[in-house]
Amino acid sequence: MRVLMLSWEYPPHVVGGLGKHVAELSPALDAAGVEIHLVTPRWAGGAPEERVAERMTVYRVDPPDVRSGDFFHDAQQTNFPLAAQARSIVQSLGGFDLVHVHDWLVSFAGIDLKHAFKLPLVATVHATEWGRNHGSLTTDLQRAIHNAEWWLVYEAWRVITCTEFMCHEVETAFGAPADKIDVIPNGVDTTPFDRLRSIDLSEFRARWALPHEPIVFNVGRIVWEKGVHVLVEAAPRVLTSRPDTKFVVAGTGGMLDSIRRRASQLGLDGRMLFTGFLPDADRDKLFVVADCTVFPSLYEPFGIVALEGFAARTPVVVSDVGGFSEVVRNHETGIHVSPNNPDSLAWGILHTLNHPEWSRARAANAYHEARTRFSWTTIAQQTIRTYEQIVAERAETAW
Repeated sequence: MRVLMLSWEYPPHVVGGLGKHVAELSPALDAAGVEIHLVTPRWAGGAPEERVAERMTVYRVDPPDVRSGDFFHDAQQTNFPLAAQARSIVQSLGGFDLVHVHDWLVSFAGIDLKHAFKLPLVATVHATEWGRNHGSLTTDLQRAIHNAEWWLVYEAWRVITCTEFMCHEVETAFGAPADKIDVIPNGVDTTPFDRLRSIDLSEFRARWALPHEPIVFNVGRIVWEKGVHVLVEAAPRVLTSRPDTKFVVAGTGGMLDSIRRRASQLGLDGRMLFTGFLPDADRDKLFVVADCTVFPSLYEPFGIVALEGFAARTPVVVSDVGGFSEVVRNHETGIHVSPNNPDSLAWGILHTLNHPEWSRARAANAYHEARTRFSWTTIAQQTIRTYEQIVAERAETAW
């Protein structure tokens, strides 16, 4: 099977969960025998054309020099060279079985290819503008993105979402029929974390905390929907009972400065450390040395960070929203807390720190799920079943 894939993110340019998903799913598909040709903007360097696996080639396309100040317009303009590169690939290599698009940012090129070559289109919807804004689309940009997402879902032969929560969101926001949507989760590779557990990380840990100080770790974009402000408000409540706790918050985003100011107002200087951007190697090490990972999101389509906590065998505390509610089984693979509730979040952190034997048991269960339910090998097979269904239906259909 030969698949033409389009993604706004691919290493070395990875901003969030979408980039990690594509970077880890595509080699798993390659290992399962699928030939992948992936087209992506060349945002952060990398070779224009690179064979990254036995059957997988990545084409990084230089984006146009557009800085209009209108993000939607600039995204559309970037799709023109992506579509041109993809058309050239199809014309030079011959037939493809389908086009696989990840989110609206590359949807214009994907829809162009569908009609130009009569190829079925599959779309993975990782998040929606409607969901991020809790159903309230108040700006021209929000409405434009929503309309592009609707168009992509409409044009797609089938749609993939990562959780039942997102499946329902796609049905509600775009009027998509339920039988058009396949729910296939995100995954995680435990290998990098397994390697780290076999080496001495005490010197690394000492950079963040004293040996007796438990580390509570959060990583992600510092934006409203990720709920870091809730963690800041919860921290004094935790410190009242466990004054030795160290909070380490990794990531960048538009709220970082205001979050730092609020932490200082609450007297958290020296107790809550903001690292800014962290290289992946240090980020993975912090997952392993932490005593608790905490993700208090207000909106979360899936939550790959929870799976990384699973893979690191570190206890996980998450807000009971969206994908977290499905991915993390309460009191079995992690702890659920009420969203946007500092008291509930503080309780979840303290329960984790004060009952290490229960926390270890949950972490062991979570690691087992990372190796089975959420392995990329499993997820690649599920994705291939969707591909095969589309190919079989296309063979029986006149365009």
